[in-house]
Amino acid sequence: MADKHSLQEIEEAEKKPLWHRLGWLAGIWVGSVLALFVVASLMRLFMNAAGLSTH
Repeated sequence: MADKHSLQEIEEAEKKPLWHRLGWLAGIWVGSVLALFVVASLMRLFMNAAGLSTH
């Protein structure tokens, strides 16, 4: 039964327009890039506070 339910969900997802699916893909990508930027900035801030620098 669970297989039929998941197959039905897949078929419904494939009916959505391509721009909608690509929009979700782009949104997730942008979110991950922003999260990486925040983590890298915090690490740089902490490293500078500890006296480590690149120059």
